[in-house]
Amino acid sequence: MARSVTPRRKALNTAAAWSVGLLIFFPILWTILTSFKTEAQAIADPPLFLGFDWTLENYATVMERSNYGRFLWNSIVIAGGSTLLGILIAVPAAWSMAFVPSKRTKDILLWMLSTKMLPAVGVLYPIYLLSIQFGVLDSKIALVVILMLINLPIIVWMLYTYFKEIPGEILEAARMDGASLKEEVLYVLTPMAIPGIASTILLNVILAWNEAFWTLNLTAAKAAPLTAFIASYSSPEGLFYAKLSAASTMAIAPILILGWFSQKQLVSGLTFGAVK
Repeated sequence: MARSVTPRRKALNTAAAWSVGLLIFFPILWTILTSFKTEAQAIADPPLFLGFDWTLENYATVMERSNYGRFLWNSIVIAGGSTLLGILIAVPAAWSMAFVPSKRTKDILLWMLSTKMLPAVGVLYPIYLLSIQFGVLDSKIALVVILMLINLPIIVWMLYTYFKEIPGEILEAARMDGASLKEEVLYVLTPMAIPGIASTILLNVILAWNEAFWTLNLTAAKAAPLTAFIASYSSPEGLFYAKLSAASTMAIAPILILGWFSQKQLVSGLTFGAVK
């Protein structure tokens, strides 16, 4: 019999959850607050939390200095394109591993995951040369493919985990009713795994949106996303903290809004199959 949670234990759990949440959110809050300060107030000692003169000067300067819309569009195309391409490849791969496993399925999954342990800088030079050779340096298509390949092991692993929670008997019943392989995947498997697929999509969008190493090394002007937009507010003379914070706030705002409105779907997907 499951033990009931006492009010005191529930209150402690709630307090601990709020504490961890606030601790994680504080850097974002501090960045947002700093974006409304002057440069002098941004580096004040002791730091100013709320007792400062609020200003929109930093946002006005950022908008005048940079084409925010172009950076935003590049981020949308790169994050969305890499996610869509990754899902199209990962769904059939995860389906075959979950429902038609071989003796080497676990080995393949471990090998895929092991590629995430490779330092990105270790393959930067060959990828940079290949980008030049194929004429795709500083292009969105190059980043779409590279980020898809980087995040593909995570996508396959997540979808494989979700698909394993779906009873194979349901797919067998669909086959007995005459469903083709395409119909089985599209009309039986996919609708049942929507929470898991949705959470995988959201996680991959976040990972691609926040990727900085490859975007800073493989772009210059044409395909530069919001990560490059943030980096442009540092200089050899030093950091402009207030303007950098304004640029950072503008860069993370779209993904924060997406995460806020999708949190229910994300939690549902991450806990998919946790309770039977």
